[in-house]
Amino acid sequence: MILEYLLLRARLFFKDTEGASAIEYAIVVAMVAVVAVVFIAPVGAEVRTIFNSILEALGGDAVDAPAP
Repeated sequence: MILEYLLLRARLFFKDTEGASAIEYAIVVAMVAVVAVVFIAPVGAEVRTIFNSILEALGGDAVDAPAP
């Protein structure tokens, strides 16, 4: 009786696909994060350049990039 119950629970466990969708969402979130990091870093450097040119035009000193 206990062996049959364990076999039934094992079959139900392997048929359950609920966890698979959570893993898929985690993969999508990770991919979005990687894309955001790859594209935001160069944009940040360009924005810093624009603000530095405005700052220098107003008579201020340019700001260096923060140390990583």
